[in-house]
Amino acid sequence: MKTKEHIEVLLAHIANGDEKVRYDADAIIATYQKHDHVHPSIAVKILSVVGGILASLAFIGFLFLVGLYDSEMGLLFLGIAAIAGSAVLSRKADKIIMDTLCVSFFIIGFVLLGVGLDKMQVNANIIFTVFIGIAFCSLVSVQTYILSFVALLIVNGSILTLILSNRQYNLVSLYVAVMALLMAWLFLKEAAIITSNKALSRLYNPLRTGLVFSFLAGLVLVGKNGLVHAYFSYSWLCSVVIIAAIVYVVFQLFAILNVTKMRHKILISVFTVLVLLPTLSSPAISGAILIILLSFLINDKTGFVLGVLAFIYFISQYYYDLNITLLTKSILLFSSGILFIVIYLFTHIKLGTNEKN
Repeated sequence: MKTKEHIEVLLAHIANGDEKVRYDADAIIATYQKHDHVHPSIAVKILSVVGGILASLAFIGFLFLVGLYDSEMGLLFLGIAAIAGSAVLSRKADKIIMDTLCVSFFIIGFVLLGVGLDKMQVNANIIFTVFIGIAFCSLVSVQTYILSFVALLIVNGSILTLILSNRQYNLVSLYVAVMALLMAWLFLKEAAIITSNKALSRLYNPLRTGLVFSFLAGLVLVGKNGLVHAYFSYSWLCSVVIIAAIVYVVFQLFAILNVTKMRHKILISVFTVLVLLPTLSSPAISGAILIILLSFLINDKTGFVLGVLAFIYFISQYYYDLNITLLTKSILLFSSGILFIVIYLFTHIKLGTNEKN
């Protein structure tokens, strides 16, 4: 929760000394603190999702133990009822315990529906296409944070499953590129989306978080050497799209960092491209950097932490997969470390100079 002093400083910054700008500071602070108290943090919401998944697994195990697995129609009926019930219940209640219950029934419904359709020998492509349709309809109609978040994960998870089950591994790179563009657009258009209408403002946060997790899932597939066998040209194209998105985000950051001279903008952009060129063969690294920059741009702490953790993991994975000697790997790491230390010292000195001026 932001303190009263933080909110007052922000309001003063927005007014910028203009006496014509009027606002009720006490009412704004009270509304913000009330909203922050009613709506728990993202960490609590993610924990409720994890709790819902564990509860779902336990309940599904119980249903199979009592013999429900033998009835295809029973599986289909309970699956559809659980999905519909969770959608209705989520719109009636706004508490963590109810959110966990809704997530549990939502996941149970999809599992039972999938098992029922599979026992009826329905093609797997049709099953996951049905999942995408139901999850998308739930996403549009329910408009609650946790259920919308889970629905988006089901949509993207089903798309990835369709790609992998049909052995169309080159489409994974296309999936990652499309997700990078969607995520960048959603982050950069935050203000316009939130203010456009009430429904989109409710969906924005779960969509943003869900896209980050879905993007990370795609990055894991392309970041692990040998996990999916795609042509290099597709990985290269994916990396180009992500690098282009990073350069565009860097241009958006110039205003925040108070970089006004065109010469500095060009030098920073060229330097950014040169630093990212070695990641052409590993789009996962540049993808993690994109998450970090976008999260920094809109001050999304959850996305920023996820981006940093992903960056560390993908760097380590890339280093492990390199088919070179240990001595060469050590030299590369040493050189990279020196480069980043020099960059840090340079930016630290420049920022110190600007603050003194």
